[in-house]
Amino acid sequence: QVQLVQSGGGLVQAGGSLRLSCTASGRAISVRPIGWYRQTPGNQREWVARIIPDGITDYAEYVNGRFAISRDGANNTATLQMNSLTSEDTAVYYCDAAPIMGDFRDYWGQGTQVTVAS
Repeated sequence: QVQLVQSGGGLVQAGGSLRLSCTASGRAISVRPIGWYRQTPGNQREWVARIIPDGITDYAEYVNGRFAISRDGANNTATLQMNSLTSEDTAVYYCDAAPIMGDFRDYWGQGTQVTVAS
C-alpha cells in the first residue's frame, strides 16, 4: 500500500507562486506515474499535470506553461511548482500515484488548499 502525504499550498496573491509537495512511502514516486489534480466545490476533480517514471511530463491545456511538475526519487517526493497563479487556480489540489502492473489501485494524497486572492 502506498501512502502519500502532501504539503505546501496556502494563500497567495494573484500573480504569485506556490509549491506543492507529495511525499510517498516506498518507491512509489519513482515507479508510478504521479499526477496532480484539483477540485473546486460542486465540480469534478480535474487533471492538472503528470510525470511518468521515465521523466516525461504532461500538462492540462489551461496550465499554459505556468506550472512545472518534477520528481525526486531519492527523497520520494513529487513537486508541483505553480507560477503566475490566478483566482481560477483556487482549488483543493491532490496528488495521485497511478496504478501499475501488480497493483491496480490509485492512491491519493490528503489534499491541500490553494487560494489565490485577486
